[in-house]
Amino acid sequence: MNCYLFDAEIAARILLDQGQEHCVETSHGVLHVTVHGAGNVRRPAILTFHDVGMDSKSCFSTLFKFEEMQEIVKNFTVVHVDAPGQEDGAAIYPAGYQYATMDQISDMLPAVLQYFNFRTIIGVGVGAGAYILSKFTLTNPEAVEGLVLINVDTNARGWMDWAAQKLSNLTSSLSDQILSHLFSQEEMSANTELIQTHKERIAKAPNLINIELFWKSYQGRRDLNIERNNTFKCPVMLVVGDQAPYEEAAVECNSKLDPTTTSFLKMADAGGMPQLTQPSKLTEAFKYFIQGMGYMASSCMTRLSRSRTTSLSSSYSMEGSRSRSRTLSQGSQGGQLPPSPSHTMEVSC
Repeated sequence: MNCYLFDAEIAARILLDQGQEHCVETSHGVLHVTVHGAGNVRRPAILTFHDVGMDSKSCFSTLFKFEEMQEIVKNFTVVHVDAPGQEDGAAIYPAGYQYATMDQISDMLPAVLQYFNFRTIIGVGVGAGAYILSKFTLTNPEAVEGLVLINVDTNARGWMDWAAQKLSNLTSSLSDQILSHLFSQEEMSANTELIQTHKERIAKAPNLINIELFWKSYQGRRDLNIERNNTFKCPVMLVVGDQAPYEEAAVECNSKLDPTTTSFLKMADAGGMPQLTQPSKLTEAFKYFIQGMGYMASSCMTRLSRSRTTSLSSSYSMEGSRSRSRTLSQGSQGGQLPPSPSHTMEVSC
C-alpha cells in the first residue's frame, strides 16, 4: 500500500513539473497552453508569452524551474502560452497560410482566460511575447493586474529598420536573423554555447516554416502608440540586459509610462536573455514586484537580501528635469522593504 502511495506521489510530481497541456480554440485559431498548479481563484494567474524563435519551454523553463522561483510557483497558477504553431510537435502550416498578426494573437488571449476561468493575470512576456501582452493589456486593462516585459519594443519598425531587414533577408539565413533579434552583436561575436544551442535548435526545427511566419508577423507589428495619457493601468516592470539588442527600445518605453507604477530593471551581464542567463536576479526582482502588488507579503527575500555586496541603483523620474539616483544596499540594517513601483533598479551583482 505504501508503495502505491509512493508511486502516486511521484506521478503527481511529474505531472506538476510537466504541466497539463491544453488546446484552446480561439477566433483566430488554436493556442497550445500548458498549465502548472491546481489554481488559486483568489490570486491572478501568471501568464507567460515567449519570443520569436522559441517556445514556452525554451523561453521560460530555466526561470520557472529555478529553485528560488518555486516559492512563487507554489502560490500561483502558471500558464505558458505558445504562439500559433510554435509549440514542440506543432503541425506544419501549408504554403500560403495566412498567419495571425500580432493584434490577432493578442485577441486570442481572452479565450484562454475564459477557458480556464481566470479573472485576472500577471503577464510575463519576452520580446514578441512582451509586445503581444502589451497590446492585450491596453485592450483589456481590467484583466491584467501586473506586467513584466522583457526586451519590449512597442514601436513599429521604422523605414531604416525595414530596409535593413530587406537586405538581411537577402544575405542572412532565417536562424541568423532571429539570433540577431535575440542576442546583441557582442554576444554573437563571443559565440557562446548559448548562441550555438539556439542557432542549432532553430536551424533544425521541424516547424521552421511556422517560426518564419511568426517572425514575419512580429516584423509587421504596428506601433502601440503608448504615451502618458494612453498607457498601462497596472504596475509594470520593464527588464532588459545591459547588452540586449532592445535596450534603447526598453528605455524609450520606460520614458512613456507612468513613473509611479513602473519599475525599470537593467541587468548587468544579462545579455539578450536575462531569463536564461540571470534567473536568480530576475526571480528576486519578480518577488519584489509581486510584493509591491500586495501578494506574498511575508515572502523571504532569498539571495539579494542576504548579499552584502548587492546594490540596487534607483532613479526617480521627475517631470521636466533629469532623474536623481541613490543606491539602496540590500545588506544594510533597517529591514527589507521592496522598492516602490517608480524605481529604476540596475542590478550589477
